[in-house]
Amino acid sequence: MGLVEMDRGPVSRIVLGCWVVIACCCLAFSAQALQAENVTVTEGGRAEINCKLQSYDGSIVVIQNPYRQTLFFNGTRALKDERFQMVQFTPRLVKIVLSDVRVEDEGGYFCQLYTDATLHQVATLTVLVPPAEPQVEVKEQVVEGGVMELTCIAPRSKPPATLRWYRDRREIPGVTSQQDNDKTVSVSNTIRLAVSKRDNGALVTCEATHPALRSQRKITQHALDVHYAPTVEIQHPPGVMREGDSLSLDCIISANPMPHTVLWSRLNDSLPERTEIQGTLLSIPRLSALDNGTYVCEGRNKYGRTADEYTLVVYDIHPVIEFKDPGAIVEAQRYLPYSIIGGILAVLVFGVITVLIVTVWCSVNQKGSYLTHEASGLDEHGEVQEAFLNGSETREGKKEYLL
Repeated sequence: MGLVEMDRGPVSRIVLGCWVVIACCCLAFSAQALQAENVTVTEGGRAEINCKLQSYDGSIVVIQNPYRQTLFFNGTRALKDERFQMVQFTPRLVKIVLSDVRVEDEGGYFCQLYTDATLHQVATLTVLVPPAEPQVEVKEQVVEGGVMELTCIAPRSKPPATLRWYRDRREIPGVTSQQDNDKTVSVSNTIRLAVSKRDNGALVTCEATHPALRSQRKITQHALDVHYAPTVEIQHPPGVMREGDSLSLDCIISANPMPHTVLWSRLNDSLPERTEIQGTLLSIPRLSALDNGTYVCEGRNKYGRTADEYTLVVYDIHPVIEFKDPGAIVEAQRYLPYSIIGGILAVLVFGVITVLIVTVWCSVNQKGSYLTHEASGLDEHGEVQEAFLNGSETREGKKEYLL
């Protein structure tokens, strides 16, 4: 028994080797007698499936789809799918065309030649699904100082698309995830950004690349939407305001969302009856001193309120000093009284100087008259002196002269 088993062992190996050689020969013959080409096409495109024949002797040729359903039998349509068309059937080549290719059409197409032995080759059809333009989703509305989460999604592609985020041409690192969807894949890329109100309106870009797109890219831009409380500034005309002029104030508001209305008011008083308000613009024609005051513009949304003030002083002649500081109006009102007081003081000084001049002039005139009388007294004194020297006496008797 042992010898018999030992004899059967080598015999079995020889038989097995013969079968392998035969199979290889058959495969080689099959490969030479029938050839099929693999095809790659984009979804919605047109695919050509070729079966090349060698030494065709009129045997039966059958074309089957990946589900082993017969499409054509010796050039005759067997499956009622008008997307498949037999465009060539010759002893050398069998060609069918599939239009409007779908993902479901992907797989192996069998070219079978029935001769003494059944020969077949498989042409593999690969369908590429390029991504559509990416979709951008925001997790929730963000207020300045918060963190915004953005997700870029390519809901359908095959093979999976590659997604990248950019801002100002710089890539923003994100977290990528995939989800299978039958024969396609959904791809997403998520980023988180710390934002301020300066980021409101800034553009970020999601870019998708894919083999089916070749060198092209699918791009979606998204403007950041950052909510914040209002900031207000009143723009006013330069220079001074005089009676009869027209005043125009513009309330410039920066906010998100913008206030529905702009509120104008005047501190401690109502707006003048001539006031006209159109949107953010306040106008007052023919100004007068009664229009003086501090005008306030206020903007508000659900995140807060802010106001700005403008103080107006109107004068008829004197220059106007305008200040945004509410206390400045007090200084402006003091300007006119100080001018009046200065004028009065100047008049008083002039009067005092005039009185002094007149007093000095009068004093000088009185002193001149005294000197004249004194001179006449000297003449009389001379006559007395002469009479004394001559020793003469008059009849009139002795006279006295007072010097």
